[in-house]
Amino acid sequence: MANTHRSVRRATLLASAVAVLGLLTGCGDGIDGSNTASTPETLPGTAGPATGTSTPASASPTTTRPSVTPETPETPETPGTPTSSAPAEQTRPATSTRCHTSELRASVGRVNPGAGQRNYPIVLTNTSAGTCTVRGYPGAAFVDDSGKQLGPDPKRSDGSPATVTLTPGSSAWAGLSYSSPEISGARTATPDALLVTPPDERDPLKVAWTAGEVPVGGNESSVWLTVLSPGTGA
Repeated sequence: MANTHRSVRRATLLASAVAVLGLLTGCGDGIDGSNTASTPETLPGTAGPATGTSTPASASPTTTRPSVTPETPETPETPGTPTSSAPAEQTRPATSTRCHTSELRASVGRVNPGAGQRNYPIVLTNTSAGTCTVRGYPGAAFVDDSGKQLGPDPKRSDGSPATVTLTPGSSAWAGLSYSSPEISGARTATPDALLVTPPDERDPLKVAWTAGEVPVGGNESSVWLTVLSPGTGA
């Protein structure tokens, strides 16, 4: 019986020793007995450690850029191309239009005396390349060498105005008449020029006056004009 008890005790002590040895093995260094720690396993999708100081995304203000529509580039101007929208000057159309001062030349024809009167044709000639028209009475004024008018404006004789068509180079005339000063006894002056203004125009044409004295005041001093008619009055 004593041997049996010793055998059981010995077996129990052996089992306890084995258990203690197993515990020491699990709490010690690596399997090979070294002090090297095992490398941790990196799992897919796991973020690595930060390599520097960074600002969290939530701390950065969000800036919205305004939508900008690009400007349409201007078309470069072609050299020699006019930029003005105003129409270019056109040649006078074939249909008749009023003659302007710049298109006419004025002259005074030869005197035609009669019954104490002096009568002169005032002639307007078309110097332009187009056809134009005149109608009615021209304006007339005697002036001295300083441009001052001598005497009142001429009066208009009775007449029926008619449109006169002037082709290039053609003329129309109006009669200018007054009583001879030596007969009427009117006060006189010697003009330097006669200013002739075409109908409906403002700018006059200047014609040298070479016919001597004209009445400028007193009895029978009026100067008269007739309506324009075709031709030169010669």
